[in-house]
Amino acid sequence: MKKVLVTGATGFIGNYVIEELLRLNCDVIATSLHEEKAKQFDWHNKVKYLSFDLNDLDDSKNYFDYFGKPDLLIHLAWEGLPNYKSSFHVDENLPRHFSFLSNLIRNGLKDVSITGTCFEYGMKEGRLSENMPSAPDNFYAIAKDLLRKQLEELKSKYSFSLKWIRLFYMYGKGQNPKSILAQLEKAIQNKEAVFNMSGGEQVRDYLPVEKVAEYIAKIALQTETDGIINCCSGSPISIKQLVENYLRQKQSEIKLNLGFYPYPDYEPMAFWGDDRKLKSILNE
Repeated sequence: MKKVLVTGATGFIGNYVIEELLRLNCDVIATSLHEEKAKQFDWHNKVKYLSFDLNDLDDSKNYFDYFGKPDLLIHLAWEGLPNYKSSFHVDENLPRHFSFLSNLIRNGLKDVSITGTCFEYGMKEGRLSENMPSAPDNFYAIAKDLLRKQLEELKSKYSFSLKWIRLFYMYGKGQNPKSILAQLEKAIQNKEAVFNMSGGEQVRDYLPVEKVAEYIAKIALQTETDGIINCCSGSPISIKQLVENYLRQKQSEIKLNLGFYPYPDYEPMAFWGDDRKLKSILNE
């Protein structure tokens, strides 16, 4: 039975990843800032939960021992989202996350999986594959990209496997209330006649969060493939189509007010993930 440490356990993705790991009969150590929130999840009594605040990080401590010498880590924690443009990501998140991760690695952790972001590709359009150079264009993506590079440099000193899981878009219960489908669901529940949105022509790559969690668990638990791995559907879809599909599923007749909001300036108009590396892992 693999002993898996999961950070960010009470976040949107963390909840689903822990449920997936338990389904796969893993021994889970869960950690997050919010112990009271953790107690509300069904998995709380099935895992070893340890509350931990990265602000209290003490590099003289052995966190590998503290977390029970896990076989592998799935690092989902990251503060300050969805504020992608704040320098906080580089100035504060980057150094403390690297300190935490390097402490675990120095003290014996051998298998590390970390969630990155499709924003690391920058403003490139089309199908994005892992062999493309990174070109992050916002502080969040810059911080993630720098963290990956720092950990790759650390591999020259310590022997460990690094799986860098680049997340694309996802949806599901518990998602950020500012995400488009969460806002749409709220509008449906409020019986609003009109839903304001952008023109909807952006092309993206979406997965249900349950599938994202399944892929993260499978990537983390396998030992054949490491490096950058896209966690994506590989199937482009426009935001307008995504919304229309959701409305059909919900049998809602709410009208779309297209073009009400401008297109975001921190992402290109059309991009999606190349899922060939992911598929090779899923087929192993």
